[in-house]
Order: sequence, then structure tokens, then C-alpha cells
Amino acid sequence: MDRLDAMRVFIRIVERCNFSRAADDLGLPRSSVTDAVKGLEARLGVRLLQRTTRHVSPTLDGQAYYRRCVDLIADLEDAEGAFLGAKPSGLIRVDLHGTQARQFLLPDLPRFLDMYPGIRLHFGEAHQPVDMIREGFDCILRAGELADSPLIKRRLAMLDRGTFASPDYLKRFGRPETLDGLANHKMVGLLAPDTMEISPLAFQVGGVIRRLTLPATMTVTGPETNVAAACMGLGLIQVPRYRVTPELAGGALVEVLADFPSTPLPVHVLYSHRRHLSPRLRVFIDWVAEQFRHKANPTE
Repeated sequence: MDRLDAMRVFIRIVERCNFSRAADDLGLPRSSVTDAVKGLEARLGVRLLQRTTRHVSPTLDGQAYYRRCVDLIADLEDAEGAFLGAKPSGLIRVDLHGTQARQFLLPDLPRFLDMYPGIRLHFGEAHQPVDMIREGFDCILRAGELADSPLIKRRLAMLDRGTFASPDYLKRFGRPETLDGLANHKMVGLLAPDTMEISPLAFQVGGVIRRLTLPATMTVTGPETNVAAACMGLGLIQVPRYRVTPELAGGALVEVLADFPSTPLPVHVLYSHRRHLSPRLRVFIDWVAEQFRHKANPTE
């Protein structure tokens, strides 16, 4: 293994905090990964990693070397790609919501992979905050307002949202015509992944955002269960319109309070500031942005 490949191995070990996970990511035997680090440490004359039975972390020298390796490899990939005309290649690990992947990305994904046959993709669906670097993700897609973060973020879309209920629910509780009319209504409580608190319903009234949290006899963490619960008459939900297109067409759900539109739902892609945007990640993010731009609100 040459020095540059050893640097790539070292970068992945630091980011995954584990030799075995790094080896799996890179498709290498565990012994090759171990030997790569030993070779680097012998060449540099310093210890780069602190090892325990379960965890690996960089030493102070290792942290400094990691930053230099990240910059060097990124510059090398950019230079080679520009002069050789080589297409980006390699593994991209993405954490995202499955419903968004199925709606916006999967339909045209074969075309993207035909354009870049050397790229491989891993989609994870954590539905909760993740340590992007430690868990080995190159980028994450998140819907909703974001907390302060050192990650770089790029907005992909503002998704049109509505408020929906089943016909059976409306027969039992009545159809609300105003926000004050929600006093005796219920909602399906969708828990925010970062706080595990119920996300309130949000309405735009005269240029002012009004947020309401109604009683919830059921709380959920998954978007599919959220919609299914509403179809069963368990409460009002407020979701992106694309998410309930089949249910609206089939009559399982109807829109309410259309005169009080919900606030749009922002969708962002986030990636680390700790490294340059690699060519493969750059073309992937640009493609994702294109998919959301064309499909987010097609009726506009």
C-alpha cells in the first residue's frame, strides 16, 4: 500500500473511530488497515492513534496529521480530476429520511449512477441526530429548522405543507374552519428527533406564524406511521403535501384549514467543514439539489 492510500485509510479510521468499520468502508482486510497505520507511525516516528478495545481516537499529533491528510487528498483528487478528465468515484455515505429518498432521489438514481459508474452509495435512515464524522457519513439530509451546528449547510428546497385529517375523524370532531375552532381537536404527535418533543402545528396568519400544540393520544417518530395514524382517524397532521398525495387522491385524507396555510418545510444537506468537498460528494450534492428543485413543488 502506497503512502497516499495509507493516508486514506488513516482518514477513515479517525472518522469511524474503529479499525473494523474503516476496513469495511474501504473494502480492505482488517490486517491491511492495521499495517497501514503502523507504517505511517513508523515513518513519522510518532503515535497517531490511541487504541482501546472498543474505540480509536487520534492523538494530538494524529489530529494535526489528519487535518493535513484531508487537505492533501482533497487537493490531489481535484488536481487529478481536472487534468485527467477522470469521473468522480468512490463510496458516498448519506443519512436521510427514507420517504424523501423514495420521493426525490430513487426515481432518477439509475441515471446518476450511469453518469458516474465509479460511485457507490450507502443510504442510512437514522431519523435522529447523528455525529456525521464519527459515524462515517459524508453528508446528511434534514428537513425542518436546524439547530446551530458547525456543519456547512445548503438549502435544497422549501416543501409546501398542509393540514390533513381523515373523513372519519372529521365526522367525529367536526371540520375546523378557524384556528380557534381547533380547541376541541386532537393531533397525532410527531416527535422532533433532536428534542423528542411534539412538533407543533404552524400556521401563517396575517404574516405572523402561529404555533399550536393540540392534545395527542398517540405520539410517533416515523413519517409513515404519522400518516397512517391520521388515516385511521387518530388526529390532525401537518406534513409536506407530496407525502400524502396518494391518500388525498384516494379519499383517505382531506385537507383542512386551507385558508390558514402552514409554514413551508426547509430541507438542507449538511456536510463537514473539516474537509474539502470531494469531487464525488460535490457532483452528488449538485444532483440532489437538482432533484429537489424539479420535484419539490411541481404545481408551482
